[in-house]
Amino acid sequence: MKAVLGLEDGTFVKGEGLGVEGIVQGELVFTTQYTGYEEALTDPSYRGQILLFTYPLIGNYGVSGETFQSEHMQAEGLVVREACDHPSHHKSRRSIYEFLRDEGKSGIMGVDTRMLTIKTREHGTMKAAIIAGSDDGEEAVRLAREQPDIGSLDLVGRVTCKQPYRVNGNKNGGSMVLMDFGVKRNIIKSLNNRGINVTIVPATTPAKDIMNYEPDAILLSNGPGDPQQAVNGISVVKELAGQLPIFGICLGHQIISLALGGNTYKMKFGHRGANQPVKDLKRGIVHITSQNHGYAVDESSIDGKEVSITQKNANDGTVEGLEHKYLEIMSVQYHPEAHPGPLDTEKIFFDRVAEKMKKIKVAVK
Repeated sequence: MKAVLGLEDGTFVKGEGLGVEGIVQGELVFTTQYTGYEEALTDPSYRGQILLFTYPLIGNYGVSGETFQSEHMQAEGLVVREACDHPSHHKSRRSIYEFLRDEGKSGIMGVDTRMLTIKTREHGTMKAAIIAGSDDGEEAVRLAREQPDIGSLDLVGRVTCKQPYRVNGNKNGGSMVLMDFGVKRNIIKSLNNRGINVTIVPATTPAKDIMNYEPDAILLSNGPGDPQQAVNGISVVKELAGQLPIFGICLGHQIISLALGGNTYKMKFGHRGANQPVKDLKRGIVHITSQNHGYAVDESSIDGKEVSITQKNANDGTVEGLEHKYLEIMSVQYHPEAHPGPLDTEKIFFDRVAEKMKKIKVAVK
């Protein structure tokens, strides 16, 4: 099947189509991870984006379904140098070809992903379009240019749950309400493994309804798009700050920062992959983290009298962690649940969450 990828700057590349025939529009972003394509493609934070893997061979261990981070493929499309059509792994149930086809998604292979990655690093994230079933480059460029900016889209509304649901932990480690802005399943699993009972609610849930669950804490999840679009999440943090502990991961970290008076901005090409170094300013050590975000917190906007910056990216100095000095509020920009990615911060973050919740329960008693 013919296929072509067009960029808003006029560049287009021709290759071979993956999945189904059709048109894909989105923001082209790249990730540097070697493995974990199953988790990445099903991560709701990639909604609205076409995902390019810098690693040249994708699909060699197939698709098992066991590590999906949501029910379906969330990335709008896929760009790879080479896709493996004969995977070898005892848990594999489908090839990457079959996965895209079953999901009704399109992709392109056989293109120079190194060139596309370098172009993105030099010029920044660009709007893109894939046409699977055609090699009309001019049309692909036109489709890339005509789409709206990703920051204007309500992507959270496309990925949040429609109704509340509950997932209990393996013991009584307290009760948490998790606001779903596009939550990865492994965040829920990491909480459950510490005995925490989690009630997942839609992103539009108001503060009064959250309090009706009588939670010991709130966690704001990861998710796609511009954090300033998450108006209700910002409002909830403002209203409930000081009433109970509030935690945030990735988009949740940015929402908390906005609620505390900070600002966010769109990065040139974002942080994506499983090898992002983060320096813990308290401990003086560096963790290797998994990340997926295109927006960041503006350090100059943080009120140092109220909020401490606890962690920074060792590459570019961007804000990776915050804690309120007087209230139980803590957030991180990276993904401590580490799917896909290293395990450096999984225990550090979630053990601290569990510890803070335990202290609250003891204090209440």
